[in-house]
Amino acid sequence: MAKKKLPLLDADGNEITVVKQNSSKIARNVVYYVCGAVMSLFFLFPLIYMLAYSTKTEAAIAESAGTLGMFLPDFSNLGAAFDNYKKVLVDYDVAKYALNSVRYAIIAIVLNVIINGLAGYVLAKFRIPGKRFFTFIILFLIVVPVETSIIPLFIVVKQMLGFNGAATILGIVFPAAISVFNMFLFMQFFQGIPKDYEEAARIDGAGNLKIFFKIILPLSKPIVATVAVFCFIGVWNDYLWPSLLLTNNQDLMPVQAALTIIQQDTELSAGAKMASLVVTSIPIFIVYVAAQKYIVQGFGTAGLKV
Repeated sequence: MAKKKLPLLDADGNEITVVKQNSSKIARNVVYYVCGAVMSLFFLFPLIYMLAYSTKTEAAIAESAGTLGMFLPDFSNLGAAFDNYKKVLVDYDVAKYALNSVRYAIIAIVLNVIINGLAGYVLAKFRIPGKRFFTFIILFLIVVPVETSIIPLFIVVKQMLGFNGAATILGIVFPAAISVFNMFLFMQFFQGIPKDYEEAARIDGAGNLKIFFKIILPLSKPIVATVAVFCFIGVWNDYLWPSLLLTNNQDLMPVQAALTIIQQDTELSAGAKMASLVVTSIPIFIVYVAAQKYIVQGFGTAGLKV
């Protein structure tokens, strides 16, 4: 007589249901993770190469060229790595230019959230004449290259703000403060927020601005974080626009200007040049990793649907 298999019970005496995974599903998962790991390594190779390159002398770089050693840092001569980073941080004063970029990014993020957030809120929650037309214009402008508007934008900024003092800083962050793509993201996200919150706030006597800043924005942390990260990366990597406005004021140049000067220096070693790339890449990496969860959630909830 065959023995009857007893059910598995938890601490409360409830039966535990054991679900067996299909072998094909397990195989798909294995292939998925293996392919994902291989693709991750493929995209990480340039970063690994850059980091390893920055720790070596010219002789070590030539010796490891064409071998797997080119992807491995040179820990046997830490003095070379120290010298490379010292030249970048001290001799070229990259920290000063990086601080300029951080200032521009903070101003641009605040303006971006307020301006584009309010525009997205109006398009998402209000019935206004020509709403479909404005939405179409936003979608159309998303695909227009930024380079096509550089000259008209330069003329507008020059006539409105000039290039002196604080007005120059505002002129630098002005293009980054208005983004039709971020406006579209805000609009899509705000459409998913229930109207019950707004109706309850209006019953309590809140106006539109108070509802936006006290109700809508606190409920929109994922999309705010997403816009903030993209805005920071855009300002941090921007070189062309600040170089047009700051031709006579080198002290206000962003970090990409310092990076360009370093890369053009023919007397600087290749390891030091790679060290400059590592230094200017670290803030972007930190910001993106810190906000990755919100970025995924923001895009998921926004939906990117028309």
